Amino acid sequence: MRPVALGIPILALALAAGWARSSGAADPVVVSGDHPRLFLRAGRLRLLRRERERHSMRWQQFEALVSGNAPLPEPGFAQALYYQVSGARAAGRRAVEWALSASDLRQMALVYDWCQDLLTAAEREQLASRIARRTGETTALESIPGVRSRVLAAVALFDEAPVAAPDLPRQELDRDVHSWWEGKLAPALAAGRAVVPREDAYALMELLHALADSARLDLREAAPAYFAGFPIEHLMSYYPAPYHMAEGDIYLGATRRAGEPDLDAAVFSRAAELAMVAFDVNAPSTQVLQGWLMHDRFQLRTPLGAPYEFLWANPYQPGLSYYQVPLVYYNPVLGRLYVRSSWEDDAEWFGLFDGAIEWFRDGRVTTLDPRGAREPLLLDAAAICFAGPDRGQRGQWSLRLEDAQPVFVVGLEPRRPYLVEVDDEEMYEAAADPAGILRLDDVPYGRAAGVRLRAIAPPHR
Repeated sequence: MRPVALGIPILALALAAGWARSSGAADPVVVSGDHPRLFLRAGRLRLLRRERERHSMRWQQFEALVSGNAPLPEPGFAQALYYQVSGARAAGRRAVEWALSASDLRQMALVYDWCQDLLTAAEREQLASRIARRTGETTALESIPGVRSRVLAAVALFDEAPVAAPDLPRQELDRDVHSWWEGKLAPALAAGRAVVPREDAYALMELLHALADSARLDLREAAPAYFAGFPIEHLMSYYPAPYHMAEGDIYLGATRRAGEPDLDAAVFSRAAELAMVAFDVNAPSTQVLQGWLMHDRFQLRTPLGAPYEFLWANPYQPGLSYYQVPLVYYNPVLGRLYVRSSWEDDAEWFGLFDGAIEWFRDGRVTTLDPRGAREPLLLDAAAICFAGPDRGQRGQWSLRLEDAQPVFVVGLEPRRPYLVEVDDEEMYEAAADPAGILRLDDVPYGRAAGVRLRAIAPPHR
């Protein structure tokens, strides 16, 4: 993988990632450095210990949960982190004792890495053997969380593998980086396939951090176009109105999941953004996220969320105002479209993602069917036209735009070319994207204008 400058088309600025060293595609993945190797690089550990000395709000919340013996959903992770920052051996021993009988590979790896000086020789061998065995049991899982957990385990055990599996860490890292990431996932992202579900964003960030911190590998280099828009798409895919909990407010990400809000998913969504900022503090897109994240009312205070809030947040890092982000996000490669009327909590919001089309207004989400006959949806930043029952074989709409803004026709046949005719403009040909979206930028404003579409050929596959 060679260093690649990642463009941020949303902000028209470059992503700085110059620290990453290049590596040939066939080069073995080598982990260097003493424990802790995972997430707690020297600079971050110094920051966390300063937060403890200053009794910051995030530290007070985390400490209250651990010292108060609150039920912790992830006890190995939370207790080991508390030990690394506070030096409280009792917390570290609780983490070790939990890990010696646990089956959660990710947390077992973190405890092994973060509690090294508390392990006896027998415990070290026992825990290493359990981690190696669990790694072997999950090799068939190619999900992002599954690979993330095995990578964490391989990094933690690198050069310290148990006698029964001395080559496992090196083989696992080579398989995950070269065969899985470079051979499967990154090409799929480059081809416009939506292979990273929103709920896997945090696992993906842990994977990126683990290899960047321990092996100086920046996996983003294999899919630069995807990661160029990754932070802003994550930001734009929130419903505008926050969800109110006893512990504070939280934003909910757009999802096709029905029923009650998944608050654990909301916790990991914010944790993913905190980890994005920590990964690349200089990128304009993550500076915008920092401006979004540093509002005290949205701090994670639950037993699940508080350890992540403390681990990743950096309140001293300056951020940019998210009000600078355009209210329209369109990714023609992945076929995703998000539009907001403003950045206020009472904004209207439109989202087309993963086959779903949703409209958020007055605190409620409505699922829209593009094949139904309906008038165009006019938001302040964009207009949305719906193809209708015939899947856009023909379409005609009359629009009156108040300002220059894009028009999106949705519900068309994916990748099919169309003849586009706009009043007083020359007819031209344009193709819908993989999700059946066609963007039009030449519709006049300040007066009524007609738009007509006609399919002209079978879709390109």
